[in-house]
Amino acid sequence: MSVVESWSRVVSLLEQHAPADHADLPGPTSERMLAASEERMGVPLHQDLRAWLLRNNLDLPEEDVDDDLACCGFVGFPDEGSFFLGIRAIEKLYANRFTPGGFDPPDQPDNPFWRNEWIPFLSDQDGWMGKFVNVRDGRVGRWFVGDITITGEYESLAHYFDSVAEMLTKIADGSYPVCEVADGRLVWS
Repeated sequence: MSVVESWSRVVSLLEQHAPADHADLPGPTSERMLAASEERMGVPLHQDLRAWLLRNNLDLPEEDVDDDLACCGFVGFPDEGSFFLGIRAIEKLYANRFTPGGFDPPDQPDNPFWRNEWIPFLSDQDGWMGKFVNVRDGRVGRWFVGDITITGEYESLAHYFDSVAEMLTKIADGSYPVCEVADGRLVWS
């Protein structure tokens, strides 16, 4: 399944089972915005990340952005503690993680905490943990400050979105114990 098909499945499940959360999803970003962001970051986005962002720019409206937070996004999706990033939030977090040598720490190139070819797409509000797409091969990994970074947690962004769709299916049928739907929204316990 392509990233567009996998994300469409997630969006359809949200629309069907959590329509209030679905209604909050904004529209797409533009090619121009993506190109400008790539230029500012100095790295091209992986084609899967581009395809996803061209369908959904999950940045909050400017008036809802909290400058005191490292990242801002729609609360409660895909889980209670993290959220998908839009292009502005991706760029802001990437700038926060970027290191001149290409990886951090500089004395551990084979086991870095962060590499510049990793583009975040999901984070907590502090930017301490999240998921990224490797621009070289499209694999999805995760970081957590103070812990080992996991590369290749998912083969692709499409595989990650498939896992989100599976989670939403379980929530809808009541077999996901830490989340339910109330008043059209995902509610985490």
